[in-house]
Amino acid sequence: MINIEKRNKVDIISFNVDKINALIADDLKNEIIRVLDNANPRVILDLKGVHYIDSTGFGCFLSVFKTAKNNFGLMKFACPEPAIISLFETLNLTTIFEIFEDLEDCIKSFRV
Repeated sequence: MINIEKRNKVDIISFNVDKINALIADDLKNEIIRVLDNANPRVILDLKGVHYIDSTGFGCFLSVFKTAKNNFGLMKFACPEPAIISLFETLNLTTIFEIFEDLEDCIKSFRV
């Protein structure tokens, strides 16, 4: 369900699905946690092509974000569709997550 690419010491996780919902959230969470379950992980979740996320999907993101924090790491989002950005804003998750419209800008943000 995910692809993992490494660029500039950052793991970029992209999704092979266009919907993140209750049917797949647990499986996605387990796959993402495997990447985050290292010391000091630096991970980007590339949401390009994801058109729908339900409450279980957002719960999955919060859970894996906590895993990243517990391992002294960082997790950021890139390339969300406009409707997905709107959901992040409506749920007030933009105060928790760093979200970038462009993947390259997101990668560069780790160099600060």
